[in-house]
Amino acid sequence: MKQLKNYEWYKNNPDDKIWWVDDHEKVGEWLFSFDKKHIFNMFRDYPHELIDEQKKIFDEENPYWANFFKDRAV
Repeated sequence: MKQLKNYEWYKNNPDDKIWWVDDHEKVGEWLFSFDKKHIFNMFRDYPHELIDEQKKIFDEENPYWANFFKDRAV
């Protein structure tokens, strides 16, 4: 697991369950977490690495990306 010290955590909306991650050492990665422990890479891991509940939360909080990835099989 990567060290978390270089990450900046933020939420798009205060009530969101998803934390987005800024990794100042990399450009172009879309990283997110539900617990600030396990970090997902949106383009690599969605939806295959998410459990059903996580996918539901992700889709509700990020309808643009849910639509973008709608052709990916679960």
